[in-house]
Amino acid sequence: MTETGIRIAVGQFHDLTDEKLRFASQIGVRGIQMNTPKLPGDTHWQEADLRALVTKTAAWGLTLEAIENVPVHFYDKAMLGLPGRDQQIENYCKTLRAVGRAGIPVLGYHFMPNSVWRTDRMAPGRGGAGCTKFDMAEVEQITDPAEMRRFLPTTLGRQEAMPLHGPGEPVITEAQMFANYAYFMDAVLPVAEAEGVKLALHPDDPPVPVLGGVARIFYEPAGFKRAWERYPTSPAWGLDLCLGCCSEMSGGKRDVQEMIEFFAPKGRIFYVHFRDVQGTVPNFTECFLGEGNFDPAEVMTLLRQCGFTGFLLDDHVPHMDGDTDWNHRGRAHAIGYLQGLLRMSERATA
Repeated sequence: MTETGIRIAVGQFHDLTDEKLRFASQIGVRGIQMNTPKLPGDTHWQEADLRALVTKTAAWGLTLEAIENVPVHFYDKAMLGLPGRDQQIENYCKTLRAVGRAGIPVLGYHFMPNSVWRTDRMAPGRGGAGCTKFDMAEVEQITDPAEMRRFLPTTLGRQEAMPLHGPGEPVITEAQMFANYAYFMDAVLPVAEAEGVKLALHPDDPPVPVLGGVARIFYEPAGFKRAWERYPTSPAWGLDLCLGCCSEMSGGKRDVQEMIEFFAPKGRIFYVHFRDVQGTVPNFTECFLGEGNFDPAEVMTLLRQCGFTGFLLDDHVPHMDGDTDWNHRGRAHAIGYLQGLLRMSERATA
């Protein structure tokens, strides 16, 4: 059973290995989150495969708190409003039913058909640690869509299917994207509600209005409020509040605060990516906790004061010397930092 109250998980991996579970156990977290797990199925997932993840996690005394993201090709037509979206939505509902019946309470998702962009994945950070960076000026210099693909994650898969267009007017407008979002959510939210699954929306990353000719609709607080106003009574509609993405927004720290103060009291923040950046759009670089745009202690206190009761996880972390591809060292630093903050916030409100 999922615990209540603020707690810490570790995540952002695709394979549920004994090594990852042992790391989670050793570092002292209560649960894990998986991102786009590698499971059978080219259009949707099956309950038995998801239940196996829950069972394996529980064997280590841990909770599978959430799965974040299905493969983009499961619902790319739905995001883009293309023929075939109804079949994809039907299959997404099958996945939702499987997630709920397997005992997984949260399914995270995004509405970025051409994914997360970075212009540098090893920009020098503190002490020479490798950090991801985004610079819109570099993107705007590119006119060949094929060359833009280097800004996409190398582990994304099926990059050739990602819609990308050169500079100019957006091929898919903000109005079209929001209409596609509403069409999708109108269909899947009732299923999520029936199965007891919470759908956690991740912000756009980077939070800019248009990338590759495709408009983005969750790049500022107003976009999230617009979506919430459409589904104010649904217990299944809420956020995977990525603090890093909110800090990347033009308001930086102010946008982080606004998102927490608006959505946490409503119970609409299901879990939190606790990371930060230096700078804001159009140019920012990810960094270690404590050296970014916001004060982590202030944000931890604000989450508690505003009634947040979900879990926190590390999300992106800098790549330290001698680290693994998954950044075990960087994650250990981030998790330890969060554990200290959480304990202090507990003492302060005891």
